[in-house]
Amino acid sequence: MPEGKAAKNRVHLDVRAAPGLHGEERMAALEAECDRLVALGATRIRRYEPAPPLGAGHIVLADPEGNEFCLD
Repeated sequence: MPEGKAAKNRVHLDVRAAPGLHGEERMAALEAECDRLVALGATRIRRYEPAPPLGAGHIVLADPEGNEFCLD
């Protein structure tokens, strides 16, 4: 679409890039996948650090059209 982003995404994707991993090992796997996706045209937006016991950490990116998604 030629128009810019005017509202939140209608669909939000969480891409499971580090199943079964925890802590620094998990974040390292997410960083590696983030680097791969950025090389393919994604834009890195923000990294959320792990915050146990509920937060495992994730990285927010946007596709070339500006739609956000998370590496989780």
